Amino acid sequence: MAQGELSNQVEFTCPMHPEVLQIGPGSCPICGMALEPKVATAEEEVNHELIDMTRRFWISSALAVPVLLISMVMDLTSWLPENISVRSVQWLMFALATPVVFWGGWPFYVRAWRSVVTRNLNMFTLIGLGVLVAWGFSTVALLFPEIFPEEMLTSHGTVPVYFEAAAVITALVLLGQMLEQRARSRTNAAIKMLLGLAPKTARIIKSDGTETDIPLEEVKLGDTLRIRPGEKVPVDGVVLEGSSSVDESMVTGEPIPAEKSDGDQLIGATVNGVGTLQMRADRIGADTLLSQIVQMVSEAQRSRAPIQKLADKVASYFVPAVLAIAALTFVVWAVWGPEPRLAHAVINAVAVMIIACPCALGLATPISIMVGTGRGATEGILIKNAEVLETMEKVDSLVVDKTGTLTEGKPKLVAIQPAAGFEENEVLRLAASLEQVSEHPLAEAIVAGAEDQGIDLAQASEFLSITGQGVTGEVDGKKVALGNLKLLASLGVESDGFKDQATDLLSEGQTVVFLGVDDRIAGLIGIADPIKESTQEALAVLDAEGVSVVMLTGDNQKTAEAVANQLGISSVQAEVLPGQKATVVKELQAQGRIVAMAGDGINDAPALAQAQVGVAMGTGTDVAMESAGVTLVKGDLRGIARARRLSHATMGNIRQNLFFAFIYNSLGVPIAAGVLFPFFGILLSPMIAAAAMTFSSVSVITNALRLRRTRL
Repeated sequence: MAQGELSNQVEFTCPMHPEVLQIGPGSCPICGMALEPKVATAEEEVNHELIDMTRRFWISSALAVPVLLISMVMDLTSWLPENISVRSVQWLMFALATPVVFWGGWPFYVRAWRSVVTRNLNMFTLIGLGVLVAWGFSTVALLFPEIFPEEMLTSHGTVPVYFEAAAVITALVLLGQMLEQRARSRTNAAIKMLLGLAPKTARIIKSDGTETDIPLEEVKLGDTLRIRPGEKVPVDGVVLEGSSSVDESMVTGEPIPAEKSDGDQLIGATVNGVGTLQMRADRIGADTLLSQIVQMVSEAQRSRAPIQKLADKVASYFVPAVLAIAALTFVVWAVWGPEPRLAHAVINAVAVMIIACPCALGLATPISIMVGTGRGATEGILIKNAEVLETMEKVDSLVVDKTGTLTEGKPKLVAIQPAAGFEENEVLRLAASLEQVSEHPLAEAIVAGAEDQGIDLAQASEFLSITGQGVTGEVDGKKVALGNLKLLASLGVESDGFKDQATDLLSEGQTVVFLGVDDRIAGLIGIADPIKESTQEALAVLDAEGVSVVMLTGDNQKTAEAVANQLGISSVQAEVLPGQKATVVKELQAQGRIVAMAGDGINDAPALAQAQVGVAMGTGTDVAMESAGVTLVKGDLRGIARARRLSHATMGNIRQNLFFAFIYNSLGVPIAAGVLFPFFGILLSPMIAAAAMTFSSVSVITNALRLRRTRL
């Protein structure tokens, strides 16, 4: 089936109004936004809306810029050659602007008309109305200048036209739509990346013992599957035979692989280590943990209350009010105004429509967001959208993942306690010499620790890795064993004298391994994930600002409590899965809290998406960054405090801009309607109305640029 035919069979919905559902693409009847597929797929889809808006923008801009330049020349008519009349130049402007207005702006009129039919007036109603009024008035002025009063005529016998306003407004709105489509095309990037984690095939073991690779979709409940070294686990299930270490960091966030043997649970899309496993498929398709994570991210993304709802709410009152005022203005001037009554009625009604054009209102939020996000980027704070900046200033609860967020996310050697008769360097040398042939993260930490201290390593022989216990081998003619107490006990090595020391290190959040040399204990080594240097300062700043902190981690309770005690965090939950993290966020939200979630792993994606503001560490996974609204490039939690200050500054700027936009309408609309005429004989011509409209936009832009100097 062709891609176009396939898209017509897919159910589409609106991210702003999830209740809107239809088969095939289209636009939302409530807000006018383009609909998106309800269920994301891993395949890259062509964004026809983006392609269309991009084409319309560039062609419209190519025509609108000359109209704007001609208009500027028209204001200085002395620049015109004597053989070129003002009227002929107006005809040229008409010829250039009309395709922009009707071809470039056609999607807006379709949405505006639908908003009228469905009685859901929105920003497209305002845009369509403003552009058509400016173009319609200018066209009437060009074709029938004689119907206008003499005071409206220039020395050339023409009436001022506003084709440049209609063309430029259309081009700017198209630019906004193009940028919005580009941003929205990345909305499902996190989901696509999650879907891409699953392997495409699975190796099934048939009843006759033969093996073959089959598409993942063909795996059935109860099938026996083989997972070879380095392969991904295809679906959720249980180990039937074999032992290996499995990297489950995408679920737990912990860098140390989990040891798996008969009866242990396996999670789809996790990565097998060096061993071979046989497993039984217990959960497939939409029931796997990966699929549930995808579903949670998708639902949380769609559940956010976007800032555009406020604009639509304002528009639902603003548009009818402007129409009513314009109609009332027309009637009053047509019935009671001075001669020529009809001309005055048309002029003043048009002046009302032009000055009420939502240019400044439309610019008020995006220009501040554009400058504010640019300012944040210079500080390593990447903001995904306007909703994040709106919400960030209100955040009163911060949920943080431990590994990679509060800590470095990589195990490091932190302690060596030698037994009597052994030196620290000797313990480290023997352990690192043995571990240098291992690929285990703990081994890497020990070897890296030895290298940092400049210790020369020896060659190990007879190396043996025992799953779930540790490693053994021979170094410098000595039998060396490195692992847990179970390993030492199996080798007959007595370790009672070190159990208390090990308990102390465990209480500090360290992972402890024991070193045995020639049937006697030589010492123990402590490995931990160190806390980032900036974490303590960041938490102190947030606490001073009244933000409460909750730590969630997939790590064990002892390690979690040790880290929490060091940082002064009173609320901590350990051994939590991705779904549980999102549940904790929901519970806080149910209490009326505005929650920010900070994390760096795939396992944090559902909670990042569920929180009002998701904050991803730039040092973490791409999926986490795609699920979050804020990415801290440096992985520094102090960036959250800076992001809150940026939010305060940007939202304050937006409120100022909205004030500028509305104050011009509040003052300009009555003047344009002619309320000052009976007292002072003052009328606001459409030309002055357009100038006031432009000035309001300039004021909004100038005010927004102040954000570039905001101190974070």
